[in-house]
Amino acid sequence: MQTAPVPWDVSATAARFADHVRAVRDSFPQTRLVLAPELHLMAIGHPLDEHPGYAKEVAVDLDGPLCRDLAELARQTRTWLVPGSVFEQGEGGAVHNTALVFSPDGELVTRYRKCFPWQPYERSVPGRELVTFDIPGVGRLGLAICHDGAFPEVFRQLAWFGAEAVLQPVLTPTTDRPQEIVLARANAIANQMYVVSLNAAAPTGVGRSVVVDPEGHVRHEAGATDEVVTDVLDLDVTTRVRTHGTAGLNRLLDQLDRVGPSIDLPAYGGYRARPRGAAAE
Repeated sequence: MQTAPVPWDVSATAARFADHVRAVRDSFPQTRLVLAPELHLMAIGHPLDEHPGYAKEVAVDLDGPLCRDLAELARQTRTWLVPGSVFEQGEGGAVHNTALVFSPDGELVTRYRKCFPWQPYERSVPGRELVTFDIPGVGRLGLAICHDGAFPEVFRQLAWFGAEAVLQPVLTPTTDRPQEIVLARANAIANQMYVVSLNAAAPTGVGRSVVVDPEGHVRHEAGATDEVVTDVLDLDVTTRVRTHGTAGLNRLLDQLDRVGPSIDLPAYGGYRARPRGAAAE
C-alpha cells in the first residue's frame, strides 16, 4: 500500500491503516501479503518537519499495544502483514528503525532492525543482523529498509540466506528516488530475486514504488499519490532465472559458487559457499 499517514497522529494512522488492510483483503480476497512503507505507523507527516526527540516519543515496545493490535489484524484478515517499520524502544534508551512481520495466525514471526540508517540525517541505532522469513509452501523472503538498498552487501547476503524476494519499505521525500529505483533493479539483477521497493505517498514521500522481477524488469512503477500496488510474485521465476540465467544466459550465483572460493575477498573476510537446502536455515 503506497500511502501516507495522518500527519503526527499515531492513533489515527493506525486506525486508518487497519481499515485499509481490511479493505484490501475484502476487495482482493486472493491477497496473501500486505506491505506498508517505512515508518508509516509512526505518522511522520514529512521528514523535514520531524522535531528532535520525536522518535523517542513515539517509539514502541514490541510487546506493547500497537504490536498486539497488528497481530490481531493479521489474524482477522488471514494475511501475512508487513506493516512497514516502527521506531522500536531498544535497550538503554536506544531507538531502532524496525520492520515487523506477522503471520496469518497473528504471530510476530520476525523483526529486522535497519542496518544502514540514512546517516548523518537519520539517528536510529543500526541493527547488526540481516533477516529472512519463510512463508510455508511459498518460499523465503528477505527484509531491507530504504537506505539499505544502497549497500549491495545487504541484498547479496539475503540471497546467500536463500531469499527469493526482498521486501523493502521506503520513506523517501527527496530527489534521489530515481537512483533508488536503479539500485532496486541492480540488486534484483545481481542476486536474481524480486525486489519490492515501497515508498510513502505524497506529501510524506514522493511515491514511485516499484516491483522488480529477478531479471531486473520493472513490473510496475507507481505514481506519487496513494496507490494499491498489486502483483503476483511467482517465486518459481526466481528458481528459473537462477537455474537458467538472466535472459537465459547469466547464471550469476552458480558462477559465484564455482569461482568465488578461489578469489581473495578481504572486504568480506574471505569467501564462504552459499548454504544449500536445510543448511540455509
